[in-house]
Amino acid sequence: MSDELNVEFQVPFVHRLRFTKDVFGEDQDVLAGLLTSSDENPARVQFWIDQNVAAGAPQLVERLKRFADSRPQEIQRVGSLQFVPGGEEIKNDVHILERMLKVFNVSNLDRRSYVVAIGGGAVLDAVGFAVAIAHRGLRLLRIPTTTLSQGDSGIGVKNSVNLFTKKNWLGTFAVPWGVINDAEMLTTLSNRDFVSGFSEAVKVSLLKSPDVFEQICRDAVDIRNREMDKALPIIKASAEMHLDHITRGGDPFEMLEARPLDYGHWSAHKMEAMSDFSLRHGEAVAIGVAIDTVYSSLEFGLDSGVAQRVMRCLCDLGFSLSDATLNDVETLFRGLEEFRQHLGGRLTLTMLEGVGKPIDVHSVNRKNMLAAIEQVKAYAESRIHVR
Repeated sequence: MSDELNVEFQVPFVHRLRFTKDVFGEDQDVLAGLLTSSDENPARVQFWIDQNVAAGAPQLVERLKRFADSRPQEIQRVGSLQFVPGGEEIKNDVHILERMLKVFNVSNLDRRSYVVAIGGGAVLDAVGFAVAIAHRGLRLLRIPTTTLSQGDSGIGVKNSVNLFTKKNWLGTFAVPWGVINDAEMLTTLSNRDFVSGFSEAVKVSLLKSPDVFEQICRDAVDIRNREMDKALPIIKASAEMHLDHITRGGDPFEMLEARPLDYGHWSAHKMEAMSDFSLRHGEAVAIGVAIDTVYSSLEFGLDSGVAQRVMRCLCDLGFSLSDATLNDVETLFRGLEEFRQHLGGRLTLTMLEGVGKPIDVHSVNRKNMLAAIEQVKAYAESRIHVR
């Protein structure tokens, strides 16, 4: 006979999300306010910057130095500024991860030290993973620089790199110390990267908010044209919906079967890998969301008009919904098993019965999924001819 103890307990976390116009200018006190010290000494802070961002905004480096070095009583900048490759390159090379850990070690960073990561989602993922495993966790402050990371991944509690040609195979769950969504950072983006993040906004609005979905559809062309009075409210709404799901959805570390925020992602992650990551994450998500929305209309009674509206909205935003990976459906369908393996247990996908009405399903009707893929391809082709 054995003794058994099963004790449920909760660990309190605080997710600090801030919105600023110019974090190294008029709003620099917001950043300084998050870099607090627990004693009379200044907070020890190390800055890691996406090389693509630094190249696109050369003044950023000097502004950052001025910010950090003008507050010696509050902030001690540890070491030189660190630059890392942007995009999937940083997540595909584990040697970069090793380099980050070596720098942390040489710098004597500890659990009360801060690492400020400035960059797109891939840089935040990779630097965040290194931070999460050094001393079992330093303090990570994210400054996302893309629409994708400001509206989605920068808000999340996931940190990861790619391994074995699989997306996010190596990673952790860790709540960031803070996140600052800064409008000035978005000025560094190409048009392609600016548009890319709004597929995640479409995704989360389909899951949670018919009103926000309608707003995105109504303003899609203006958003594509970078009208910030239309774009910034959608980024903020997307961030807040992602934050609400993480902090109040009851499953921040994905211990249950479902991953609602990964709607459309079973195919998106596979398409990224199949394209050798030439396909942007947001572009792949746009295609994946279109496929699963059409599939929901064929299989679960979602109004077919909604599916058409989703595809039109995504195209109005600037997505093509077309990629060569869709022609290799056998390889694409392997993404279902990889999606299942990533979480474990039985396959669980989120689909839609209506806007704001997600459901969990555990199998895929191959015939209807193939039909959905063909419908998306046909719609994308029709839009090309219209243009």
